[in-house]
Amino acid sequence: MNEIAIRARGVSKFFGDFPALRNVDLEVRSGRVLAMLGRNGAGKTTLLRILAGLSAPTHGEVSFPSSGGDARDNRGRIGVVGHGTWIYDELTADENLRFFCRLYDVADPARVASTWLARVGLKRFRQARAGEYSRGMRQRLTIARAFLHDPSVLLLDEPWTALDDRAMELLSRLVREAKSRGRSVVICSHQLREAVEVADEVALLHRGRIAFWGPADEGLRRDPQSLYNRIP
Repeated sequence: MNEIAIRARGVSKFFGDFPALRNVDLEVRSGRVLAMLGRNGAGKTTLLRILAGLSAPTHGEVSFPSSGGDARDNRGRIGVVGHGTWIYDELTADENLRFFCRLYDVADPARVASTWLARVGLKRFRQARAGEYSRGMRQRLTIARAFLHDPSVLLLDEPWTALDDRAMELLSRLVREAKSRGRSVVICSHQLREAVEVADEVALLHRGRIAFWGPADEGLRRDPQSLYNRIP
């Protein structure tokens, strides 16, 4: 449980002359949850996309020491919830999840798809096309898509967006379950309270740099907004 699952070293990302990330170092160990927090424009989404292999850093590198290689070598071990849902609107919810089961070589796609649709509260709507779903329903389907292959690493960007209270509680429970199985989770979110509640550690990104890194202690859980007081 002490293996390093994700490591970033000297990661910087420039868009033209703008430094979205500047020399970021981080390590996430197996069975740990890291909440990556910060205000709009801090660089959270940029960093998560680099960790997921969806974007290349301008400088630095990302590795997966416990399994070897980079994100491209570990695509089947990563589950991602991002701003893009990667859901096919013309397919039903059931067809979407069966497709991703086959993509990840998950045994018994019909059973797994049915199980996850039930878990996220969409079984009644399994034969509806995803394009007909509300934003909250699409987010539930996206969560099912990210978790269904039991990935070793979960990278979640604003995962509580558009969820009602019941679905928010479900997502927090899924994160805790993944942690209990030794999975590594990185969560980027504006919803400080929910993120801190499930996290072991908290990192604060500020202007593309890590301004604070520490445990998600009782003080932060009581007053998550106090995190911003720790910016030097």
